[in-house]
Amino acid sequence: MKYLLNSLTLFAFAIGLSFSALAADNPNLLVMGEDADKDTIPRDSRVFKRVLGALDNQMHEQNFNVFDETTITLDNFTQGRLHRTDAEIIDVARSVKRPPIDITVIFSIYASAIDKGYTTKVNTRIEGRLLNVKTGQKLGNFEVTARNYSAPANCNRECILGVVGDKSRILGNDLGAVLAEKLAWMVDGGAQLTGQNRAGTNNMMTNYNLVFSGFTDREFSEMEEYLVIFSGYHSHRPTQASKTHTEVWYSSAIGTAKLNRNLKRMLAELNLSGYPSFDQNTQTFTIKKVSMRGKTRKAENDGSW
Repeated sequence: MKYLLNSLTLFAFAIGLSFSALAADNPNLLVMGEDADKDTIPRDSRVFKRVLGALDNQMHEQNFNVFDETTITLDNFTQGRLHRTDAEIIDVARSVKRPPIDITVIFSIYASAIDKGYTTKVNTRIEGRLLNVKTGQKLGNFEVTARNYSAPANCNRECILGVVGDKSRILGNDLGAVLAEKLAWMVDGGAQLTGQNRAGTNNMMTNYNLVFSGFTDREFSEMEEYLVIFSGYHSHRPTQASKTHTEVWYSSAIGTAKLNRNLKRMLAELNLSGYPSFDQNTQTFTIKKVSMRGKTRKAENDGSW
């Protein structure tokens, strides 16, 4: 009988929480250029700005939430820095709280020229990749190349940048279209590409660190039955466990806000006193038990599974 009641409770809970398996928020994107390599075109170049604009536009057309780096970092970060490394780019993206950034599109532009005396042959390559800011997971990369197009003989660097600029927007659009398609497929199975509007949900996996502090192993076992029925659930594994402390690596498509609501509702359903807090930088939910003197949980009937 106890097993039947528990099953019915979990089933009702699942209906309430799993009305859609597509549970995460539509990703917030930040397009950022990497120019640490001395062979790349720097951020202050007009070529760089053309490519940045093309990538922004392609992501925007696929219904992603694309934000301008200068606008959202104006107050707390030095602007116009050149030769930024991967580490600096990722740190900036992770540090932005309003809005929280989910995905960065990182690109680099390379240009080379060979002076043949009668003409100059110019090659241009743009590399781009998608990175999950929260987890560090690589989501895909691509590069586009334009080779051996001609520029005037004795073409200096300013001349070469002018020639590259004519091709850069085309290459930027091509690169952005491919990366946007890759990301759209991960988010909604490509529904947006077929003309369907993307809702504020998606099925892109996100990893969370769930820390249960102060709960007994029996109480955690009861909560674990709820974790697996939350919408968007994919898998979980314990990373640390003791008598009163358990940490779990939780993979799911659920959004941060909804997971927070579900954890609160789970505690209420189990008549447990506690509260969840969230650290965006580490994607960690810490659920702390609050002990109430004299408060007891509802008695349970004895029985076997």
